[in-house]
Amino acid sequence: MTNVFQDNTKHYKKAFVLLLPFLLVACDDDDTREVIVEVEVPAEIPPPVPVSYDVTVTNLTNAQPLSPPAVILHGDDTLWQIGDVASVELERIAEGGDATDFLNQGVASAGGTGPIPPGDSQTISVTINDVTDANLTIATMLVNSNDAFTGMSNWNLSSLEVGETYITSRPAYDSGTESNSESAATMPGPAANGEGFNAQRNDTGYISMHPGIVSGDDGLPQSALSSQHKFDNPVIRIHITRTE
Repeated sequence: MTNVFQDNTKHYKKAFVLLLPFLLVACDDDDTREVIVEVEVPAEIPPPVPVSYDVTVTNLTNAQPLSPPAVILHGDDTLWQIGDVASVELERIAEGGDATDFLNQGVASAGGTGPIPPGDSQTISVTINDVTDANLTIATMLVNSNDAFTGMSNWNLSSLEVGETYITSRPAYDSGTESNSESAATMPGPAANGEGFNAQRNDTGYISMHPGIVSGDDGLPQSALSSQHKFDNPVIRIHITRTE
């Protein structure tokens, strides 16, 4: 008599043997499969490096003391330029030599230690932590005048290497905020000891090249100035040295 159970077992064994290679292949495929995941690692940002400049202003005039210069390092914004309407901050320098508000602009700033007499120089140091902000603006008043000032606007210094010096000479500008009457009551300098800043504006309304001093010697009766107070351009020389 045939053992049905034994025959079925043989069939099961055969079936198991036939399925085993497929199971092994399937397992082998799973074990060797590789998954590659790309992870973008952000570039390391270097810390900001301090950058320092020495700015030396030399007075080239005969009898025009300069107010304490304002030195500002800033971004791409422009603090003053020919043809623009002067800001109140610049007007305070051009009419009264007061740079307090002007120095509150920009990334870093420094003011002079006092007036610069004719023929003298003064060095001002200023430091920033990012060379990309190294645009330089300077402003200082010719104090024996109504609203004459000089300086430089928005000069980029980012390419200046440590130890290098940039030299430039600059003319006199008129802020266009006060009429050039040259009267004693309207000028703050030692030649007149009159008023400085006045919020009322009564001139062209825009920054331009200064037309110069007329003086009482040359036909302006109300002028408190003499021919000694006249000036030729340039009125200052600027040395800018990167020290760090």
